[in-house]
This record gives sequence, structure tokens and C-alpha cells, in this order.
Amino acid sequence: MTSLDKPIVDQQGTGGDADASAATKAALFEAFGGVRGMVETTVPGLVFVAIFTAKRDIHTAAIAALGLSLLMGVARLLRKDTVKHAFSGVFGVAIGAVFAMMTGDAKNFHLPGMLYTLGLAVAYIVTSLAGYPLLGLILGPVFKENLSWRTRNPGRKVAYTKASWAWGLILLAKSAILFPLYWWGDATELGWVKVALGIPPMLLSVYLTWIFLAKAPPPIDVIAEMEAAEAAEAAGRAEGAESAKDELVPDASRRL
Repeated sequence: MTSLDKPIVDQQGTGGDADASAATKAALFEAFGGVRGMVETTVPGLVFVAIFTAKRDIHTAAIAALGLSLLMGVARLLRKDTVKHAFSGVFGVAIGAVFAMMTGDAKNFHLPGMLYTLGLAVAYIVTSLAGYPLLGLILGPVFKENLSWRTRNPGRKVAYTKASWAWGLILLAKSAILFPLYWWGDATELGWVKVALGIPPMLLSVYLTWIFLAKAPPPIDVIAEMEAAEAAEAAGRAEGAESAKDELVPDASRRL
């Protein structure tokens, strides 16, 4: 194994481990939106369910949920925060609102999100079986390791595979609860159960991911490697140019 193949290891002992653990936790929350991202994807659904339960009016509930989601997206823009999670929430709420109003069935407000959850669960499991765990594809760029974990850091590949299985099974369990309610329950029951299952499975998945990655080898910073290689190449070119210049000076002196 060459020096470039070795994972980046902090030389400060337990303090380095604590820093790495904190960095992993921060990266996970960044990738999955953190507490605020969870709230932004859960509260509009809560508003829809609450208003529909009180008024039994699909249009009012859908418009209120969509309006709140848009306000949260605008608030992120004004604060110059990342908007990807807010916009994904707006997009999902908009589809659900339009679908519910067009069909006249309040349960259909939740169907796009349920289908997305089921599809994501299948993606986590299938990519794990294929040797390209989805969580590694998502988090690799966040940790600046890209796909180095597949061939150069097998311990992290194992961690990403375990974490992807955890996400897939947890989301499958969530789907197994929600779809029977969609088929045989009423809109109010489905709505409140879906709201209740909004944040806890996400927190459990993120926690398990953190546990698996905290026990894995540190990531290989391929970005730093590329920068170091480019710097070494530039230094080599500069040294070569200087050597060529030194060789030309004696020749010029002899001609004089």
C-alpha cells in the first residue's frame, strides 16, 4: 500500500477520534438536512392533516400546506441557507396537493411521498446488493472521498453497505405500515400516522449511519491527494526549468 492508498489518520489520538466523530455527525446532518430539514418536510403534512381533520376541506388543507412549504423555502433564500431540502419539500407538497385536489381524495396528498419512500427503500437495498451502496454514493462527495471507499478503503465500504441496509429496511417497515392504511384506512388515520412516522425513522437511520461510520476507517481525502499531486507536478516543472536555466549559463560563459 502506497502513502496515497492509506486512509487519512489523525495523529492526535482520542482527541482526533472525537473530532472525526463530530465531523461525521455534522456531515450526516448536512447531507440529510438536519433538524430543520426534517421539520420542513414534516410540518406541511401536519398542517394538511390538522386542517383536513378540523374542516374536512381538501382544497383549504392542501393550499395551506403548500403555502407554508413555500414560505419556509423563501425564508431559507432570505437567510442565504441551502435550499435543496426546502425545495424538495415544496416539490413533494405541490405534487401531493395537486393530486389530492384533482382526485378529491385526501389520502392522495400522502401518496407521492409514500411512493418516494418505497422507491428509496428499494434503491438502498438494490445498490447494496450490487456493491454500490447508495449511502456511499451520497456521502462520498461530502467526505471528499468520492468513490475511493469502493477499492481503497474496504472498511468504509462495509460501513456504507450496513448503513444502506439499515435505511432500506427502516423505510420498508415504514411503507409496510402506511400502504395498508392507504388502501383500507381513512384519510385522517393515514395522515396522523404518516406525520408520526415522519421524523423518528429518519433519526434512527441517521443514528445507525453515524454508529457504522464512527467505527469505520477514516475517509481518504482524494481532493487533497489531487491537490498535492498537482502541487508536486508544478514544483517538478519549476525545478526542471531552473535546472535547464543553470545549464545554459555555463554554455553562454564559454562562448564569451
